[in-house]
Amino acid sequence: MDAIGLRVFGSPEVLETVRVAEPHADAGEVRIRVAAATVNPVDTMLRAGHMAGALLGQSPPYIPGMEAAGVIDEVGDGVDLELGAEVIGMVLPVTKSKGAYAEYVVVPARQVVKAPKGVEIAGAATIPMNGLTALLAVDGLGLESGQWVAVTGAAGAVGGFAVQIARHRGLNVIADSTKADSAMVEAFGAEHIVERGDGVAERIRRFVPNGVDGLIDGSVQSDALFAAVRDGGKVSALRGSARIAERSVTVNQIRVSSWAHRTDLLCGVREMAERGVLTVRVRETFAYHAAADAHRLLEAGGVRGRFVLVF
Repeated sequence: MDAIGLRVFGSPEVLETVRVAEPHADAGEVRIRVAAATVNPVDTMLRAGHMAGALLGQSPPYIPGMEAAGVIDEVGDGVDLELGAEVIGMVLPVTKSKGAYAEYVVVPARQVVKAPKGVEIAGAATIPMNGLTALLAVDGLGLESGQWVAVTGAAGAVGGFAVQIARHRGLNVIADSTKADSAMVEAFGAEHIVERGDGVAERIRRFVPNGVDGLIDGSVQSDALFAAVRDGGKVSALRGSARIAERSVTVNQIRVSSWAHRTDLLCGVREMAERGVLTVRVRETFAYHAAADAHRLLEAGGVRGRFVLVF
């Protein structure tokens, strides 16, 4: 089968179309004939070598991709999902099955749920990891309806989902945005919007003088944002390590791969997409052999909506 992989770490040019053996489903697993695989920042990190330590048990080619949509064409023993079902699923490239940039991928059945009705296939591929990350970030704060949450990176895929899930949970949302994106972020449900960039914590405090109850660090600004949070508040950090100095603020580090097996949470995200709670945004689709172009554009920044590879 064809896959997009890399034999050495580096720039987008290391991505190439490779021929690898077709995988087959064992007990508790399903094989998905991949129709679409999302290009996410974590994929560029894998390609560049930032996850090399987690790949020590594999031999090249390494295959990126953490979320996919397609059709089940093979099931192992003990699996309830039906052949021919359209599905979305979480894929973990650091495991033996490797990543989603492939014509076929085998994953545990518990990492797969039926695709949301009414969502086209490329958009459906953007839901499992991005939606689950946003859900974990919001619910991990443990806030109650009516409390205040700040979301940075609110125009991004995860940040936008986080704003929408927070509003769905009854939270008051303040978000950062550029002027160009402010109408979109407001449509997601943010009640107040502040200009993104240096000094965003102070601008958040102008609307919530005592500090927000929780903050989702979608822009990965880390320590620069914590001044926006009240004492005793919480922060959901999406990537890297976050530190709090001399303040009673709890950091909730999101590692979405640790929750990939939670079928119930994936179903919850799927249902929110199906009901229109989540706005699915595909910036552009690429034939899979043009994956390097998608990586190059993603790393250039300023992307609104996800790039998706189609097979």
